[in-house]
Amino acid sequence: MPLVPEIATRVADIAAWRQALHAMPEILYDLPDTAAFVAGKLRAFGCDEVVTGLGRTGVVGLIEGRAGDGRTIALRADMDALPITEETGRPYASTRSGMMHACGHDGHMAMLLGAARHLCETRAFRGRVALVFQPAEEGGAGALAMIEDGLMERFGIEAVYGMHNLPGLAVGRIALRPGPIMAATDEFEVTIRGRASHAALPHEGADPILAGAALVQALQQIAARNVDPLDSLVLSVTRFHSGFARNIIPDEAQLSGTVRSLTAASQDLAERRIGAIAHGIASAHGATATVSYKRNYPVTVNDAREAAFCAAVAAEVCGKTEVDAAAPPLMAAEDFSYMLEARPGAFVFLGNGATAGLHNPGYDFDDAAIPFGASYWVRLVERALGP
Repeated sequence: MPLVPEIATRVADIAAWRQALHAMPEILYDLPDTAAFVAGKLRAFGCDEVVTGLGRTGVVGLIEGRAGDGRTIALRADMDALPITEETGRPYASTRSGMMHACGHDGHMAMLLGAARHLCETRAFRGRVALVFQPAEEGGAGALAMIEDGLMERFGIEAVYGMHNLPGLAVGRIALRPGPIMAATDEFEVTIRGRASHAALPHEGADPILAGAALVQALQQIAARNVDPLDSLVLSVTRFHSGFARNIIPDEAQLSGTVRSLTAASQDLAERRIGAIAHGIASAHGATATVSYKRNYPVTVNDAREAAFCAAVAAEVCGKTEVDAAAPPLMAAEDFSYMLEARPGAFVFLGNGATAGLHNPGYDFDDAAIPFGASYWVRLVERALGP
């Protein structure tokens, strides 16, 4: 397999950076140590410009090619960890209570740093590459914050590329697809207001728990009966709170959950139907409903031409048989979606092997994936920007 030889010989160094980052996780935008580590490495490698504080705590390293008259592309890695207590038992496990790199962002940073070192040394391309280290992917929309802070315009970025490790996909494999590759994620909350009564006299009240239970079941008809079976939508009620005593029917119930969709049409439909069903069921039970619907990360959509290009680069690095260019989308969400709304590009999954799943206290990034991810970044720059 044609890994970049220099990357292959430096895996131990890159793994050491990864493990150092793993031991010092930080959350959302509060990334002083992580951002300093990344910026320090980029300066040491010889980046032509290192910008900090973009999108609050993001870092961008700029590398000029041998000829500076080409276009500029961006490669993105996310930096933040999760509020999870680690249970891996690794010697480099988190040293910070209640914080853990349980999504592999430590590996994403290390692989992009490994590519940065090589690209600074070789500069075998025209134009420029912007290495984007982004805060707050885990629910803070750090990608949007960097865009709103002028990321694309400041560096003249014309295309943008992202990568995420994927447990269950073998190490040495890359998966992607044109079009939607990850879902939009929305949140909803329904408050049902009934009328309290003694549990022995239910006819004197309007039971919000009964109405809420009916609503939990009825909401499933949205995916089952309102969405095209060839489309994908996941609606999950994940919280239901009501009551304070065993012998009292309360006057209020609250339930909330998440909606995942791959098209704007399904997203719009889910929002409309949740409201209609909630109001109808509440009314049928002599209660009222208040519905809140919040749209979070949009659908992550790969540009078709860029996806084909990335598949070709991946095949060069991993071998054609190790690339799935028509992988099924995931119903999880990713704020790289904002970057793909701003510029054409593509997002790929890198195999992490048979590890614990993402956001699991037993998860760990597999360092065996490092040469594949870092080599992919190097070859992508060289092929996108030419010799």
